[in-house]
Amino acid sequence: MTVLHQPDATIYEGKAKILFATSDPKVVIQEFKDDLTAFNAQKKGTFFGKGALNCQISATLFKYLALEGVPVHFRSLDSPRRMIIDRLDMVPLEVVVRNRVAGSLGKRLGIPEGSQLSFPLVEWYYKRDDLGDPMVNRDHIRVLKLASDAVLDQIRTLTLQVNDLLVPYFRERGIVLVDMKLEFGWKADGTLTLGDEIDGDTSRLWDVVTGEKFDKDRFRLDLGSVKDGYEKIYERVVGHAVES
Repeated sequence: MTVLHQPDATIYEGKAKILFATSDPKVVIQEFKDDLTAFNAQKKGTFFGKGALNCQISATLFKYLALEGVPVHFRSLDSPRRMIIDRLDMVPLEVVVRNRVAGSLGKRLGIPEGSQLSFPLVEWYYKRDDLGDPMVNRDHIRVLKLASDAVLDQIRTLTLQVNDLLVPYFRERGIVLVDMKLEFGWKADGTLTLGDEIDGDTSRLWDVVTGEKFDKDRFRLDLGSVKDGYEKIYERVVGHAVES
């Protein structure tokens, strides 16, 4: 069945993506924007082509994860910057899995950046832009009634499964998966499903040999061309050079 795009039917617009309705109520189109934001949108920027890079990186990773048995929202690409996805009822939590120390973790625990963790560390964040997406624990989640313990166990299991698959996947392509943020939601049939995106916006990705940062930390910390970093992720994940 052909899914018809209804460009005037915007369901949601966030900092990095826009969701559009289609002729099928169970299916939406996710468009990736060229905008860059950091520090809860206190720092803003943009570069032409960023949306297309992230869309195709995410599509490649979603296809790989689906082949490995992970339920994902991705269906197909609609254009270089838009993908057709299952509509999800999102769990209002961001799940961060960390393999090495970076960002806020080092500041909170006093551990040097880059230190290898003895096991993948899972953290929970309440998805509320107006509160700055605060870090929460399972008791907080229970008080706020965001998800049951059983659902949190499901999300944790899926998160670690995704991490176990992507750590070697990236390493084979010369990239260290330092950490990543994942989001999950419910499909219409009740399946807990991986949604959102996986790319340089939502993951810390470093060169295996040099430690060069390819991800959004280039923007956060003014480390050089963000475009160059995202193109390196694209070339290694998608498997060919960026078309000019």
